[in-house]
Amino acid sequence: MDTIETIRYAGASLRGDSYPSERRGFGGRLVVVLGSLMRQIGRVLERRRGRLALLEMTDEQLKDIGVSRCDAHREGLRPFWD
Repeated sequence: MDTIETIRYAGASLRGDSYPSERRGFGGRLVVVLGSLMRQIGRVLERRRGRLALLEMTDEQLKDIGVSRCDAHREGLRPFWD
């Protein structure tokens, strides 16, 4: 293995890859893309849960975190993709 290949392989292991992306087959790349998609969906759902939680908070709870009722309402009604 050349020095460049060794460095490239080491960089892949730091990212959590089992081997460099150029050596993956279609199935491996598909797994990476699907994993990325699932993480993105998870982030969108978590953001939506947080926004809905703002709508359920009392005025005292909102005051504790420094958010007005109007701001909480505006944030809570934003669409999930935003």
